[in-house]
Amino acid sequence: MSTDYFTDPDTALTELRARLETGRVARGLTKTLLASRAGLGRTVVSQALSNSAPPPSPDTVGALARALGLDVRPLLGLLTTATGAMESPASMLGRPIEDWDPHDLEVHPASAMPEPDSESSGLIGTNRSSWVSPLPSYVRRPHDEELATLVAAAANGHSRMAVLVGSSSTGKTRACWEAVQPLAAEEWRLWHPFDPTRAEAVLADLERVAPRTVVWLNEAQHYFGAGQGVGERIAAALRTLLSDPNRQPVLILGTLWPEYATVYAALPQQGLEDLHAQVRELLAGRRITLPDAFDADATDATKMLAAAGDRQLANALAHARDGRLTQYLAGAPELLHRYETAAPPVRALLQAAMDARRLGVGLYLPLLFLEQAAADYLTEDEYSALVDNWLEQALADASNPVHGNLAPLRRVRRRPADRAGTTAPDQPIYRLTDYLEQHARRQRRLLCPPESFWKAAYDHLTHSEDLAKLAEAAMDRYRACWAHRLWDKAVRKGALMLTGRRWDDRLLTRLVELREAAGDHGGAEQLVRQLADAGDTAALQQLARMREAAGDHEKAEQLARQAAHGGNPGTLHELIWLREAAGDQESAERLLQQVTKEGSRYALHRHFSMGQPAGDHEEAAQPVRQLADASATADAQHLARMQETTESCVGAANPLLRNVGAGDPTTPAELARMREEAGDHDEAEQLAHRAADAGNTDVLIRLAWVREKNGDREKAECLLQQAIAAGSTYALRPLARLREAAGDREGAENLLRRAIDTGSTYTLAHLAELRERAGDREGAELVAREAAGAGSTYTLRQLAQMREAAGDHVEAERLARQAAYAGGTIALTKLAELREGAGDHNGAERLALQAADAGDSSALRLLAEIRHEAGASKDGLWPYGLEPDGRPSAPWDVSPSVDCL
Repeated sequence: MSTDYFTDPDTALTELRARLETGRVARGLTKTLLASRAGLGRTVVSQALSNSAPPPSPDTVGALARALGLDVRPLLGLLTTATGAMESPASMLGRPIEDWDPHDLEVHPASAMPEPDSESSGLIGTNRSSWVSPLPSYVRRPHDEELATLVAAAANGHSRMAVLVGSSSTGKTRACWEAVQPLAAEEWRLWHPFDPTRAEAVLADLERVAPRTVVWLNEAQHYFGAGQGVGERIAAALRTLLSDPNRQPVLILGTLWPEYATVYAALPQQGLEDLHAQVRELLAGRRITLPDAFDADATDATKMLAAAGDRQLANALAHARDGRLTQYLAGAPELLHRYETAAPPVRALLQAAMDARRLGVGLYLPLLFLEQAAADYLTEDEYSALVDNWLEQALADASNPVHGNLAPLRRVRRRPADRAGTTAPDQPIYRLTDYLEQHARRQRRLLCPPESFWKAAYDHLTHSEDLAKLAEAAMDRYRACWAHRLWDKAVRKGALMLTGRRWDDRLLTRLVELREAAGDHGGAEQLVRQLADAGDTAALQQLARMREAAGDHEKAEQLARQAAHGGNPGTLHELIWLREAAGDQESAERLLQQVTKEGSRYALHRHFSMGQPAGDHEEAAQPVRQLADASATADAQHLARMQETTESCVGAANPLLRNVGAGDPTTPAELARMREEAGDHDEAEQLAHRAADAGNTDVLIRLAWVREKNGDREKAECLLQQAIAAGSTYALRPLARLREAAGDREGAENLLRRAIDTGSTYTLAHLAELRERAGDREGAELVAREAAGAGSTYTLRQLAQMREAAGDHVEAERLARQAAYAGGTIALTKLAELREGAGDHNGAERLALQAADAGDSSALRLLAEIRHEAGASKDGLWPYGLEPDGRPSAPWDVSPSVDCL
């Protein structure tokens, strides 16, 4: 029968399936037998014949036609009508999964084992002679079961997505590769967008993704983190793809390091632009976390495979520590050994690359940058000993792979159209291996790069965002001159600061503060105006402050209103506060009334707090009523608390609060606090129980604290027990403190452990302090390290302060440095504050400089404030910032041509 009659796509597809189904029935074949005869998967055949599935592929139609003895030409004609113009395999995105080499998809090659004698095979699992080395047997873990569920759903016609989150070399990409193998038999294709750059590739072709395609987004931060809003566009396009019924099923698989996943999941601070809204929505509920190490079950499975002949796994089991088998297999030990034993020129190149990556430079590092930056990583003797071709020798050594797989530093071969990187296309670029990068983020955390690093960055980096991030890193370390130079170049390269970008705002503010402290008011204003003129509201706010401080109130108000119209109302609020603080009550009140009329809740708060006529209860209640009418319960409660303490309004807040908080469990809690402070203990307790019954157990804990303060420990413990019985785990900590005070250390520790078992890592600090007070220093440190392993350095900081108070300064510094290595530089800052308070100015300054080298210059500013309050000149403390080696900088100019050398 001719197919010319079928011009409608839906009719043509129905006819195609009818002919295939008729052929199957005529030959008495089940779908399973037909799949076997055609060499297809059972699901492929089922979907090809199903009216609810997408059209089959040309290859599927051809295979079914051959198995059924049908003429394939009219069938393909019907398929053409149903789907439009036929795509040739060459024009389709990606290629069949079975045609991919996993190493081309960035699966880490495993450390190759030397083969004994003539034995060249025998490993269990996937094996292809074309690979660098065969992959070891795969050990399934819990995350693989989650992936398998998603893959099964995709095979059954549903679009799905998963992003595997884990540290470097934990097996994320290998897990994705193993997961898609069932789809290979179902004729799925795999598309890995990376040319010319990952972000450009996915944006250019994502609309062409066809059904039964795996979209492979390994190292997904290169897609979602693309600047200028590109990452958000990619996320939005992926959300559209997942919800498009005409292109399902598709499977999107990606991988991320935890630090990137954390950034994308975080909500923006109030008043700042939401940079990752689309990415956050895309990843919500689609992240699968991988552990850093094999658990007992996975280790046992590995041992069985090793015993069955997998010598790669056997070698990993013999040498890997703490269950970190995947890291060992990826060559991590040899990489570290190569780095730690490298010749000075090689070590210098690697350290320059490490510092660049940990301070925010992109993946691709220009050779000219590495060459110039390496100079100051060498001692005078090492530098003098360099031979003429030292760079070529060092690069050859650093690029030599370990076990034939991973190289510490490898050259990136770019395609002609590749625009990735931070430099001109004709300049060689290099990439540091992931494992050394992560190693450096911890081991080099407390080090500030030397002079040659900053000079090389300024001379040879051209990507505006890299320059801006380095400017922020320089300012975090109080290297002000280099911060300004890099920031200025970033602006000139096109990185005009985007409103709401947190690092832009911080950098701008701190640079301006520095110039102001140095007495260069004109230079400070020059910095701000560059951005204010471009409409940056953070800059407008800063400029308004400066005009207000200079007495130009009219201009300050004009700038504040510009910022407010640009989405930053806080500038006007700050202006009110500044005028009130300066004693200009009349001007503050005038501006406040204007903002109040515009509906600002903040202004209503300020309107009440600036005072009302004595006894004018009706006027005092007005702000509460306004907020109550707007259903602003929390705001009304705050103002009612203020009224309760106002002499002219005592008792007036209760009816207001009762009315506003109807049905709100926080309302009886607030009333309970007020009644307790007024001495009405019985009513306070009744209200506290009402709040607890409504789900707010915190009021019982606060009431217990008040009773304890008043000496009624028995009642305090009773209230805490009631809170625990009502489901509060937070009450375990204050109850433990009461038990410890009563001499029951064991009971206190048991309570704290109960809280820790619920996931409260903060409670580890309480447990460590308990052990420290009991003289169990080793036990206290064990707990502190446990907390640091869980991501909290607070416990180490608290222990450091306790040792400092006990006079053990050496141990205090050791613990503070441990905290800083784990990311908690505030431990050094707090210790510096304690030393300064004790009169140890040199010790305080040394610790503050260590904190600055680690990227937290707040300790330096703190010392300046303390000494200024003590009568010393604030402007005399590092007014021009620090040199890279930590010496105070000499005066420098703010012009773009400034030379920091």
